[in-house]
Amino acid sequence: MQNQTQIFGIRAIIEAINADKSIDKVFLQKGLRGELFTELESLLRKQGINTSYVPVEKLNRLTKKNHQGAVAQISPITFYDIEHLVLNVIESGKTPLFLLLDQLSDVRNFGAIIRTAECTGVDGIIIQKKGGAPVNGDTIKTSAGAVYKMPICKVDHIKDAVFYMQASGIKVIAATEKTDNTLYDVSFKEPCAIIMGSEDRGINPSTLKIVDTKAKLPLLGDIQSLNVSVACGAFLYETVRQRLAIDN
Repeated sequence: MQNQTQIFGIRAIIEAINADKSIDKVFLQKGLRGELFTELESLLRKQGINTSYVPVEKLNRLTKKNHQGAVAQISPITFYDIEHLVLNVIESGKTPLFLLLDQLSDVRNFGAIIRTAECTGVDGIIIQKKGGAPVNGDTIKTSAGAVYKMPICKVDHIKDAVFYMQASGIKVIAATEKTDNTLYDVSFKEPCAIIMGSEDRGINPSTLKIVDTKAKLPLLGDIQSLNVSVACGAFLYETVRQRLAIDN
């Protein structure tokens, strides 16, 4: 199983960023100073790369090498450009189906969702550059390798993806309990993008304001929530059911 690649050292990370490597996250030592370190910080902010300031002990656990106060995790996949992906899917003649993940944080949930998405014909997954689960070894393992088959895009904010989908004629459906509609009341037959929220906070309220439709899963037991990957599977297979009915 391919694991996430690490690079270490301030200069090495600067060069990797300038070479357009797909960097998931950079860990920087708290309290570190210096001209080169400041240059790296500036570059990380400019590129919108997920960054955490941690004690040196954390960096020492990440690598035994001379890290100089900086360790980066490089994604094992190459991310797609959202505009090219959406355009290619539309031009292919098929009915688009996209999945937007609003800061999903658990890598195993992420991997499980990627696996289900691949099995249900999702055309691509869009995630936010900051705040979400990385594509790492656990993601790859849980996805059963589907991460290598599923186009994944990164955007600055999920709202950017919502606006782009809507401008492309794709209906945006939010999976949220903050509605009276169940997913069985909503049509998934036309081009659509489904948004799933994070495990603890759900979908960002500002994002909910701009979606086209909201839908929830009916919950008949005492526990009023489902694991996000299970909920996502229910939404995707309802989409499959409705679309298969058209073909038949």
